[in-house]
Amino acid sequence: MPANPEITTWEDAVVWLRKQPDRRQLVLDAFYDDPLIAAAERYFAGDEWQAVSKLLRNCTGRALDVGAGRGIASYALARNGFTVTALEPNPSAIVGASAIQALAAESKLPIEVVEEFSERLPFDDDTFDVVFARAVLHHTRDLDAACREMFRVLRSGGIFIAAREHVISKEADLGRFLEQHPLHHLYGGEHAFVLGRYIGALRGAGFARVEVLGPLKSPINLFPYTIDTLRNAVIDNFARRFPVGPVWRVALGSDRFFEFLLSVAERFDNRPGRLYSFVCHKVDT
Repeated sequence: MPANPEITTWEDAVVWLRKQPDRRQLVLDAFYDDPLIAAAERYFAGDEWQAVSKLLRNCTGRALDVGAGRGIASYALARNGFTVTALEPNPSAIVGASAIQALAAESKLPIEVVEEFSERLPFDDDTFDVVFARAVLHHTRDLDAACREMFRVLRSGGIFIAAREHVISKEADLGRFLEQHPLHHLYGGEHAFVLGRYIGALRGAGFARVEVLGPLKSPINLFPYTIDTLRNAVIDNFARRFPVGPVWRVALGSDRFFEFLLSVAERFDNRPGRLYSFVCHKVDT
């Protein structure tokens, strides 16, 4: 339940958050700052979207941005040359459909806005070449139905990317994750599933190929960190705990060695709510 009784909508929560001087960095990291077009451009230029762009480098045509929020991913998809449909059920002018419409008008990008939920997509089968959903699946009321709908509207040979989904190791971790989430206490709405639940829903929907991007292996999941800022944080943490000599600093400065350390660390990463992304392909029939 929200801690502040005056907060009754997600828009209220974001407006409140933006008024807190000590939460400024969180507002920036969540792209809740104004002007919206500047926030969208920052997302487009950042490491997270650049990693997504690499996954989409051979894709063209129509893209569906599910749970589009303020439209930052819709903006990025359109900047990448897609004709975009932004699906967002919230009509808000700050965090919803009206905000996306204003962003599309200001940027003059091909973005159409549709107010609907992911569990009932109002589109024909095989409509889109790309379906993108940033931090959406863990919010769905029916994960299996949402995944089936993503599969249905995607064309054969198309790609579905579910980015930055919260994962827990066991159901008992959900409460701890929700308690420590910086935004959940404002209005609720957060959730998380075990990794197998996501994979099962995606494969059950019909996706034959599901690539799993772990929390420490992709810039998509690392944001607001980058590989470089994460490396610096690791070195600083080591230095506070242990003497870090020149040899270790050189070793940690190597991309290959640092990526190896991250792959080892990921095996022991049981943080409740850690982020995974899924790259799913609809096989040609």
